[in-house]
Amino acid sequence: MTLLQRKLRDAVQPGLSASHSSFFKTGPGQYGEGDKFLGVRVPDIRAVAKLDDGRSDVSYLLESPWHEERMLALLILVWRFERGDLSIQKRIYESYLSNTRWINNWDLVDISAYKIVGAWLLDRPRPVLNSLARSSSIWERRIAMVSTYAFIRKGEVRETFTLAKLLLQDPEDLIHKACGWMLREAGKKDAAALEAFLGRNVRRMPRTMLRYAIEKFPEARRRNYLSS
Repeated sequence: MTLLQRKLRDAVQPGLSASHSSFFKTGPGQYGEGDKFLGVRVPDIRAVAKLDDGRSDVSYLLESPWHEERMLALLILVWRFERGDLSIQKRIYESYLSNTRWINNWDLVDISAYKIVGAWLLDRPRPVLNSLARSSSIWERRIAMVSTYAFIRKGEVRETFTLAKLLLQDPEDLIHKACGWMLREAGKKDAAALEAFLGRNVRRMPRTMLRYAIEKFPEARRRNYLSS
């Protein structure tokens, strides 16, 4: 067992494993079926990530059956990406997309997708996002959508609306939530673009996606959209 693994286990909280297993839907037929939790809080995982030496291979963590070890690997990769040169960033981006089978719950996607995939694609062609959005994997579809948060933060919202339209008929609630979340964030940068998207698509949007997208609207406007 490595130092990082030992430090994670030192931070285990009694009873948290069962709570996390329930919260992240690990039962038969649920989206997190079979996932295993040690029972470590996210701030404690972040503290362990800071012990990374910047050089060691962390693939053993990313491929772990333990959720917290996979999260630890992703936090380390994000840290290395943010501080790395172009060659390091390219290697991390390519490795990330080659290992999406391990990025297999919504929290793992949300802490990493926009910070690696989105960040890499900021000034590059983005057809990979369309491919991910059409994937049979719910997690790859969520990676596509959440990656656009990097663009939104820079004031670019077009990709968010394009992917949200593509995912309007997605069967998974977790995708509806991701789309609604990104639409809401895009609306903070370009309210008129969000209003235009809603005007064209409100009757086709899943209710969860719509509720997330209009969460910050005044109450009267929210009611108007929800009654459409």
